Amino acid sequence: MECGWIIRIKNMKKLILLIFLLAVNFISSQEKLISKSGKVTLEASVPAFEEIKATNTGVTVVLNSKTGEIASLSLLKGFRFKIALMEEHFNENYVESDKYPKATFRGKISGFNLNSLSSTAKEYKINGTMELHGTTKEISIIANIRKNTSGIEVVSDYSILASDYNIQIPSIVKNKVSNKINLKLEATLK
Repeated sequence: MECGWIIRIKNMKKLILLIFLLAVNFISSQEKLISKSGKVTLEASVPAFEEIKATNTGVTVVLNSKTGEIASLSLLKGFRFKIALMEEHFNENYVESDKYPKATFRGKISGFNLNSLSSTAKEYKINGTMELHGTTKEISIIANIRKNTSGIEVVSDYSILASDYNIQIPSIVKNKVSNKINLKLEATLK
């Protein structure tokens, strides 16, 4: 009879351990909010010339709700232009997406507190590093963050310089393509 009790106690210990591990996994997964359908719009237009604009709707954004750490990943071949030739030039001549297939950002939201978010957007500063075209550069951006019925919404408009990332604009189109690239990120994290 003692053996039966010992087996039951061992099985209960295993069950309690399993429940504990599942609970820890559930709690830690609640800290990370994610979107795999973030949208980045880029524009490098120059007035009086054809619009240079593209959108990527498959951007991954991850937020650690406890620490305020945020990261994003954009596959460069995911950017869609109105004109196919622009898309080809973007991938082959500018960002060299076969050699450098992605752009990443890793940063931390200053003063972020998930519990203080409301349906009214609040402005936050994000300091981090952006890697593009094999070059990593520290940047600071401003993001508007709020809670909505779908999750946590993050919207940010910022600019980078192509020259900061060793992206060469051929001299033949230098007056038609801006060195300043305007970027807009929109994502709802769940």
